[in-house]
Amino acid sequence: MWDFFKRKKKKKEDELEAAQNGALEQASEAAEGIASEAEAALDEAQEAAESFAQEAQNEAQTALDQAEEALVEAQAAAEGLIADAEQAAEEAAAELADEAEAFSPAPVVSEPEHIEEAAAHADTEPVEKPEKKKGLFSKLKDGLKKTRDNIFGNLFVESDEKIDDEFYDELEEAMIISDMGMATTEKLLDGLRSRLNADGIRKRSEAREVMIELLAETMRNRDEFIPDTQPAVILIVGVNGVGKTTSIGKLASMYKQDGRNVLLAAGDTFRAAAAEQLTIWAERADVPIIKHKEGADPAAVVFDAIAAYKARKCDLLICDTAGRLHNKKNLMSELAKIRRVIERELPNVAVEVLLVLDATTGQNAIAQAKVFGENTGLTGIILTKLDGTAKGGVVVAVNDELHLPVRFVGVGEGIDDLQPFDAEAFAKALI
Repeated sequence: MWDFFKRKKKKKEDELEAAQNGALEQASEAAEGIASEAEAALDEAQEAAESFAQEAQNEAQTALDQAEEALVEAQAAAEGLIADAEQAAEEAAAELADEAEAFSPAPVVSEPEHIEEAAAHADTEPVEKPEKKKGLFSKLKDGLKKTRDNIFGNLFVESDEKIDDEFYDELEEAMIISDMGMATTEKLLDGLRSRLNADGIRKRSEAREVMIELLAETMRNRDEFIPDTQPAVILIVGVNGVGKTTSIGKLASMYKQDGRNVLLAAGDTFRAAAAEQLTIWAERADVPIIKHKEGADPAAVVFDAIAAYKARKCDLLICDTAGRLHNKKNLMSELAKIRRVIERELPNVAVEVLLVLDATTGQNAIAQAKVFGENTGLTGIILTKLDGTAKGGVVVAVNDELHLPVRFVGVGEGIDDLQPFDAEAFAKALI
């Protein structure tokens, strides 16, 4: 009997243990199911978060691209308005000149008996001579007046003021403010200290002459500008609003007056009315221009211009390109395409690639030049609006930091106000 109860108890215990194990297995399966569902939910949440982040990034990039395009359009519109204003001003000036000529009195001819009286009158009242056209140095001096007066004006005074640490501190501050950049400033100051100590110079007025020599040496162009002496292609690059179109027109006029056979290529096919504005400048300079419809392939425009260059036996082709932000890869690649077309079609003709920089942008001009140099093989700089900035020292920084020669500087709005760069004249006008 006792064995019977023991077996029954054992059976109950086995059944209980089996039930517990079954319950544990069910609980474990349930837990695993919940964990799987939670993991799936987590994956879905992560995918949703990544999708949302990617969508937000795409929207942000789209907004950035739209902002850049809006900036380009705004700069283009500004450049167009400037060109229109210049044209309107010239037309108004021409009309006023015509009216003045129409109302000018006829010249007076002296009768023989009044010759002595006329001679006496001439002795007492001097005749007004026409104003002479300003030379390059005068224009540079006027253009750099803000920099010279506001920054360097009180440093190199005509007196016996001592050259001490305070002088060097003030000069360093002035050079940095004028946008010469820290590296260039330190190099020039070290050179100035060495020269002044070696020559025993103690007066600031004498130090000014040494500074002029150092500046001129830093900025002096070592290489010849090929278009001055040989047939060549000048490819003009730069962002919108820096004065690219006007610079091309002024270059064309200058070389035309020198007797060159100049042809223009309107390679900016993206900006509205860009070709029309360049056409106005071509007419002012009295040179032919090749252009296509708006939106055409710029490389195709240059290709046709090269064909015309050969057919008309021209010796200078100046190509405009689309104004662009220097971080637009596709537009920068387009410049490389134009360059390849030129090298393929004119393999024996020298190519100069000039970047137009706005002097009023200061050190940002250095950043632009670095990127353009990496993508287009720059050979020189055109610095515009030098008369509109109080920071003309950027010319020194461009030469020293980028090792790129400044070929031309803009010192006014007139068609003859883009002048070949003269290091000595610039240095004297600056300080």
